[in-house]
Amino acid sequence: MFELIPVVQAPQYDEEAEQRFAEEWPEFIFHDVEVRKYSERRREFFQQDWEFYLVSDDQRLIAGCWGVPIAWDATVDDLPAGFTGSLTRAVTAYEEGVVPNTFVLMAAAVRSDEQGRGHASRVITAVRERAVAGGLDRVIAPVRPTLKSRYPLTPIETFMTWTRDDGLPLDPWLRTHARLGATIIAPATVSQTMTGTVAEWEKWTGLALPSSGSYVIPDGLTVLEIDHSTDSGIYREPNIWMRHA
Repeated sequence: MFELIPVVQAPQYDEEAEQRFAEEWPEFIFHDVEVRKYSERRREFFQQDWEFYLVSDDQRLIAGCWGVPIAWDATVDDLPAGFTGSLTRAVTAYEEGVVPNTFVLMAAAVRSDEQGRGHASRVITAVRERAVAGGLDRVIAPVRPTLKSRYPLTPIETFMTWTRDDGLPLDPWLRTHARLGATIIAPATVSQTMTGTVAEWEKWTGLALPSSGSYVIPDGLTVLEIDHSTDSGIYREPNIWMRHA
């Protein structure tokens, strides 16, 4: 059996969670400047209610998950731009007293030695049910498709239409959501924007970037644009919007 525990009630897992779950993400994903602007307030406003650990009966940390509440009118036009847009809208709306009606599942991660055992589905289902029970009857997610890194030159609008013979998405992470009843509703063409100097991008990617131009990078869902004249690199990551409820 497994238990979903609010992070604030289980600080004993914080250090391990930071190490375990960071391993599942490429380094560059942590360098979205706009996300940094809102992260502290996100934790202040929403961590108590919307950040969780999934723990086994023997108190072993299995997975983590977090999200934010927003107001959304259920149309594609009113969707946030993606991950960063959701965070921005949630924090801004909270400060302005806007009543939310939608839960945005922002991230879920399973420790590497427990993957492939259905834990991602468990944590997503549990958080989704908690959101609906808490009055947020719409549940959406800007999903980062894991297989997209093998096709960085393919537009996200095309990639999200790819399916297997059984009709389920080709991408395994999209497929996990689909098996839980989620449907694809729109591309998030610029869900996050990561910037840095050329030296920083060489460190984050492990690649030499000797000239200006476009680069395919490890774990990148699209290409990195390097400009040596300004000593800068910019990576605009696409996601895919899915709706659970």
